[in-house]
Amino acid sequence: MIIPNVKACFMIFSFVGIVSAQLSPSFYSTTCPSALSIIKTQIDSAVDTEARMGASLLRLHFHDCFVQGCDASVLLDDTSSFTGEKTAGPNAGSLRGFDVIDTIKSQLEVSCPNIVSCADIIAVAARDSVVALGGPSWIVQLGRRDSTTASLSSANSDLPGPDSDLSDLITSFSNKGFTTKEMVALSGSHTIGQGSCRFFRNRIYNEDNIDSEFATSLQANCPTTGGDNNLSPLDTTTPNTFDNSYYKNLQNQKGLFHSDQELFNDGSTDSDVDEYSSNASTFATDFANAMVKMGSLNPLTGTSGEIRIDCKFVN
Repeated sequence: MIIPNVKACFMIFSFVGIVSAQLSPSFYSTTCPSALSIIKTQIDSAVDTEARMGASLLRLHFHDCFVQGCDASVLLDDTSSFTGEKTAGPNAGSLRGFDVIDTIKSQLEVSCPNIVSCADIIAVAARDSVVALGGPSWIVQLGRRDSTTASLSSANSDLPGPDSDLSDLITSFSNKGFTTKEMVALSGSHTIGQGSCRFFRNRIYNEDNIDSEFATSLQANCPTTGGDNNLSPLDTTTPNTFDNSYYKNLQNQKGLFHSDQELFNDGSTDSDVDEYSSNASTFATDFANAMVKMGSLNPLTGTSGEIRIDCKFVN
């Protein structure tokens, strides 16, 4: 396990959208000292029951932070005053882990009512999920508060999709303050989890920068019509282990999504893929540092927002 020397704890980042000065890893040390252990126990149990859940919870954090910042807006159900983000194109039918977050929240409400935010639960759950699957750890900054609204339109516009080209990926992440290399590092989250047939069908039947045997094997579980929700691992080598196999797969033209293979397709990010493929520790450190940065996207702090009692609803 690698815990990088992250100096982002109390820095104010100069790029737009990230302010972490008011977050602290010890935020709950006196108000809810059992918070981190309660979250970890539930995450370990959930991932032990279904390894894929670890990837789903990591993705939940990403899809939260890229829309309005890390404010748990992704968890809100629709109301009469706004439509939530759960039905957005990148989320509908594929975003998972809500029940795990709800279970954790319920336990925390018993131990220390109205103290721990849903946004912080998501952030810690993502870290603990990666660790549970053999990946690096990092210090999670805490003190986020929960939003009182959500944005379906932002979810549809700000989240990159599986058909994104390299330029689209670079732009999407740059808009949130990330460098291209940080985008490549964060893409390594696809070393775990599974993808639905509807998201890679076009690639396995129509693209030529794909290993032919790999494409054929996927076609057996993803026909040209039907089977939209049939699943295949994003990393067929070690699907339930957080490692650097994802990048080695890209070198062999075995990226599941179009957006994956775009990172290694005679473009500007080929060298980053080569580096992470050959150096697992560099990838682990860069990924962990990028996750700290992502967790600091536009947090609500102080008196902004609220601490939701039920993560699905505004108080």
